[in-house]
Amino acid sequence: MVFSSSIFLFYFLPVFLVVYLLVGRKFKNGVALLASLLFYGFGSPKFLLVLLASIVIDYFLVRQLSKSEAPKRRKLFLVLSVILNIGLLAYFKYANFFIENFNALLSAFGSSPMRWTKVVLPIGISFFTFQKMSYTIDVYRKTSAPLKNIADYALFIMLFPQLIAGPIVRYNEIADQITDRRANETTDNRILGFYRFVLGLSKKMLIANILAEYVDQVFALPATEIGVSTAWLGILAYTFQIYFDFSGYSDMAIGIGRMIGFKFPENFNNPYISRSVTEFWKRWHITLGRWMMDYLYIPLGGNRRGKGRTYLNLWIVFFLSGLWHGAAWTFVAWGAYHGLFICLDKLLSGKRKVESGKFSVFHSPLSTFVIVMIGWVLFRSDTIGYAVQYVGAMFGANGSSPALFVNSQFVTTLIIAAFFSFIGLVPNANLKSKLDKFSTFHFSLSTPRCVLIGLVMIILLVLSASFILKGSFNPFIYFRF
Repeated sequence: MVFSSSIFLFYFLPVFLVVYLLVGRKFKNGVALLASLLFYGFGSPKFLLVLLASIVIDYFLVRQLSKSEAPKRRKLFLVLSVILNIGLLAYFKYANFFIENFNALLSAFGSSPMRWTKVVLPIGISFFTFQKMSYTIDVYRKTSAPLKNIADYALFIMLFPQLIAGPIVRYNEIADQITDRRANETTDNRILGFYRFVLGLSKKMLIANILAEYVDQVFALPATEIGVSTAWLGILAYTFQIYFDFSGYSDMAIGIGRMIGFKFPENFNNPYISRSVTEFWKRWHITLGRWMMDYLYIPLGGNRRGKGRTYLNLWIVFFLSGLWHGAAWTFVAWGAYHGLFICLDKLLSGKRKVESGKFSVFHSPLSTFVIVMIGWVLFRSDTIGYAVQYVGAMFGANGSSPALFVNSQFVTTLIIAAFFSFIGLVPNANLKSKLDKFSTFHFSLSTPRCVLIGLVMIILLVLSASFILKGSFNPFIYFRF
């Protein structure tokens, strides 16, 4: 079940919100957990027991960890929990990948391939695995106390707004909210949550989905038959598609969370206005970047062991980040590609003040956007060979020809996507600061601004709902992660 489906929008969410708001405080966690079980069970019933079993085992491992005082015993339970989570992720997400490559190696040497029944990927495993590990590590580090009952722990892992595609919520960020959300359960937060949900749904239905149709048409072509203009339009559309698709889902998750008293961390902050790849990763999928920083980069040594080790640590982080996104060489190459530019940024930042506002041609929004766009070719392509040919097409390998598949709806949507992606470059137009100011605004039905915003949101909701009811093209990029 996805947020942009009719069953979720017209049945699941309204019923859940009505029941959640009507029940007493002591029953709210139970209602949220039951709804989360139904939500995950509807989309992936075969794996619900796997998820629940891993939650039970993890809960008791961490309980023993928290009770232990001996460092070796604490570390033992930490290692067991990490092995459990990484093991499940490795099996379900990467077993097919490794067996396929092993069989290719066997075939190259003339041996018979290994027989293997393909493993089906549980929905959202990359996201809830990282959340489970954050709980274990935070308790081990004593940054947060463990939860007192298994139902609350299950709610933290399975809370449906962020279960499938994040944001990746670390335990120490919402530990207190699991047991007491009274400070956040206000009318203002519920209205703000509703508005945020509608904005996210609009990003998804009115921008990302329209662009996705064009992207799929372009990438269905043999790369050797794609002209320069079609290649650039195709990857430009994908660049905006993946942003509005994923950030739209994050907005919807944050909005639903806010409606029920949870404050999830932000996941995007105008990434395409970045002046360097380093800045891009501070603005794109923020919760993944912070997770990698705190639980991987710093434990590896960070920048404390000399420049060479710093570059190696950075590259390892982005290599694994690429592998986290998908079990394919294209994702590995995408991660290594970004790791290379992160290391280059680090190297050049000692010679130039990248963050000062005075940036070189290399450190500019335009060059960064082009670097990121070329990286998205790897992310979108099925094979590295196709990606190389596609990039070649972008730079004239197949010659020039009129752009294919272009129509007025696509052009209009592309212009709107570009406008909202780059408006943050306009002085005093930072959308994040405006959102922060908006979030502190006290709502009153007699306030003209509130009424106007409400009318806009209702219009956007009706438009988005009409696209859903029409059964429009409705993919979701990060759903498979």
